[in-house]
Amino acid sequence: MHEALFYEKLTNNEVRCLLCPRFCHLKPGQTGNCRVRVNADGRLETMVYNRVAAIGIDPVEKKPLYHFYPGKKILSLGEVGCNLHCNFCQNYQTSQCFASDFHGFHEINSDQIVKEALSITDNAGIAYTYNEPFTFYEFMLEIAELVKSVGLKNVAVSNGYINQEPLKNLLPYFDAFNIDLKAFDNDFYLRQTGGQLKPVLDALEIIAEEGKHLEITNLVIPGLNDDTGIFENMVRWIRDELGQDVPLHLSRYFPQYRLNNPPTPLKTLSRLYIVAKNYLHHVYLGNVNDESRSSTYCPGCGELLIERNRYRTVIVQEGFRGICLKCGTSVNMVF
Repeated sequence: MHEALFYEKLTNNEVRCLLCPRFCHLKPGQTGNCRVRVNADGRLETMVYNRVAAIGIDPVEKKPLYHFYPGKKILSLGEVGCNLHCNFCQNYQTSQCFASDFHGFHEINSDQIVKEALSITDNAGIAYTYNEPFTFYEFMLEIAELVKSVGLKNVAVSNGYINQEPLKNLLPYFDAFNIDLKAFDNDFYLRQTGGQLKPVLDALEIIAEEGKHLEITNLVIPGLNDDTGIFENMVRWIRDELGQDVPLHLSRYFPQYRLNNPPTPLKTLSRLYIVAKNYLHHVYLGNVNDESRSSTYCPGCGELLIERNRYRTVIVQEGFRGICLKCGTSVNMVF
């Protein structure tokens, strides 16, 4: 247990958490909606500190990040808990689990994690992922400060459901984000996740304004968030508010957790891909075997720059480092 950041003490030993838009009001002994922050006699404490539920080495493309150190590895960390409760959660075994009920933690501190990251050949840094990383905010921040000090990179793969002050407090230590924009419809958020859309849009705008590398994932679920008009509004908003160079990953849904809708038809992904390409330079299909629409092309001349097939990444244009050598167009890519 470790004292949490971003909360206020109330009367009768009650507390209010200020980390995310839920603003959980907790009596002594109660656990927050994220399932990992608990009121211990008037002090908000985190149950996910100096321990991880999952740790492993991944291709950075698996996050997915296609424009951030392509072809590199990244050490990935995850905990349990989440402040959204999506009916279609792909990692529900850990994200929808109470920390008090989980028995698979690995005890490890921030120094040990950074030492592990430094020992990995061709490693870009650390990704906070698998569950919602903002729920283990305190441990993540401590690790991120150390990671930054040794010259590695910090990546958050998140639902973006966080209040503005905690997010801005993290940004000096982070280099890249992949934010899951689940739909461009508040009713979808309310019904399918138990959250709201606006805080996610606010987080995306802050990340972009601060100049952090940003990519977005949209899991396309048939009958729930695949309406062409609403989707077009979303990609137009991304272009206008975040920039047309922000990569968008359209991911194919498969039945998981409490949702049994059939898998996303490939023709639906193709339809939305075409719509998105009218507004954004870099659109990718995920959870499918589609080399053409997983590869990176120059938005200026159409030259093939990076070829991908699943997590195999090959830089095709010899010497490419973010600027197309054929036409001089910038491709918004970090090397």
